Amino acid sequence: MRKASALTRFVASGIAVAALLGGCGQAPAATPDSGAPSPVQAAAAGAYQAGGGDPIGLPDGSVYRNLASGRDEVVVPDMRHTALLIGDSQSEPADGWPRLGLAAVGYKVHFCGLGGTGFVASNGKTGNYIDALQRGDWKLPYGTPALIVIQGGGNDAARGATDAQIVANADRLIAALKDRYPGARMAMIGTLGRGANYGGGRRTQVDALLGTVAARHGIPFVGVGDWLSKYNLAKNLADAVHMDAAGRRSLGGLLESRLRQLGLEGPALDGTVPVAASTTTWAD
Repeated sequence: MRKASALTRFVASGIAVAALLGGCGQAPAATPDSGAPSPVQAAAAGAYQAGGGDPIGLPDGSVYRNLASGRDEVVVPDMRHTALLIGDSQSEPADGWPRLGLAAVGYKVHFCGLGGTGFVASNGKTGNYIDALQRGDWKLPYGTPALIVIQGGGNDAARGATDAQIVANADRLIAALKDRYPGARMAMIGTLGRGANYGGGRRTQVDALLGTVAARHGIPFVGVGDWLSKYNLAKNLADAVHMDAAGRRSLGGLLESRLRQLGLEGPALDGTVPVAASTTTWAD
């Protein structure tokens, strides 16, 4: 059995190639007859297609077939200090304000998502959050994150998604994440807006709606539906909904403060995770 195990590890290491994914990668193409990628395809795509085996020792960024979840997952270093961030174009840039806020409280960030997407909205090539997860448009990380953060709603607001559609898909996404990472800490960040009395419109409504979803699931929520007006940040808009660099830094600092108030700081360097966070909703 030892020889077989060693051989398995040798073959696995031979077809595992680091893809160095900046976020969640695309699935490798399948062969016409088997429906699964060949070793050559897997290697070319930076993927490790396992029928079992141990991902420990695979290069960071490799794609690993997790038989327990039935999905391809990305090998990410130091997951115990990493936050999984699912979001849209507010979170996608390397200096996006959700990333800055998470980094400021001690997390490395692994991003899954894409601009133009949301709980209901897709961007054509990539599905909405739950559809993208289920069909492999992007991939979750292997191992349990220190924190899971779901951010979004702006594209849903812009494209006329109904309350019922947003709630149903948010519930599905939360259920899938809890199933994949049982016991992991979670948080939600709402939809950036101007506030109901300052032209916030549907964006502010969706922000409040997501707050009710988070409360029902017992998930800490950071409401941002009035931050542009409350903190005089509309002047830092680069377009109708996205911030310039100074605005992203300001929002990142505000988010850092809220995360600390919620007890959602990153784990200590020794891997100790803080006690369970409060479920308080910060709507201001």
